[in-house]
Amino acid sequence: MESQTFLTIDDQPISLRQAISYLRTTGDLSRTIQIILRQHLVEQQLESRAGLEIDPLRIEQAIINFRLKNGLIEPESFEEWLQTQRLSYRDFRKQLLTGMKLTQLKAEVTASKVEEYFKENKTRLDQVVLSRIVVSDQNLAEELTRQLIDDHRPFETLAREHSIGSERLMNGMMGLVMMGQLPEPIREAIEGATIGDLIGPVEVEGRYHLLRVEQWQPASLEGPLRQEIQEQMFEQWVQEHLKNKAIKLHLDESPSGLSQQRI
Repeated sequence: MESQTFLTIDDQPISLRQAISYLRTTGDLSRTIQIILRQHLVEQQLESRAGLEIDPLRIEQAIINFRLKNGLIEPESFEEWLQTQRLSYRDFRKQLLTGMKLTQLKAEVTASKVEEYFKENKTRLDQVVLSRIVVSDQNLAEELTRQLIDDHRPFETLAREHSIGSERLMNGMMGLVMMGQLPEPIREAIEGATIGDLIGPVEVEGRYHLLRVEQWQPASLEGPLRQEIQEQMFEQWVQEHLKNKAIKLHLDESPSGLSQQRI
């Protein structure tokens, strides 16, 4: 194996043994093995599962769509792009086909799990737009609350004058935030609130938050959210199938040269 060239750098050959040694030195060997193992599992599933065949017409249409999207209509420009990617047309077509099959595989193995996950976590997937004022002093937080309620001071003005959060530059307005991404005390405080409600002060790690609900956007299982959940469920499925795999690195033909790493 020592003489087996893996790649060359400035005409200097790097053997597969050297490459593995470099990966071990940098601490990247385990991660690289995981990548190989993962792809091996995916390839096996793509080959063995019935129903993942793609109509050739769909493949050709996907190629056309790719060329249109990337401005590669002319044969010359497409061929030049293939060369820059070090791909033959056959390799490119296979790459595209594998991606289409993988999309079908993900949908097949996660179909029921995506729906189940969405139902169980919908409240955490809902999104909300908040305005907030963040201060480090509890007394100040209570005084600002009084000014908002009793003196009818504009929330935006107090945010600009007192908030130590970066959103003060936007009059206290935060962007659209998923409920599951909010700190638990804030999530619990705003749950069930209606638009315009003033909430707080809510303490989070020594800071005091005054909050106003601006908009609710209930989660819907479509588009990017469905894809995000599907990717998450597929990764869990992959990791479940990769458990307890015995990996052997065959560094030479002698028993003493055989190292085994269990994943």
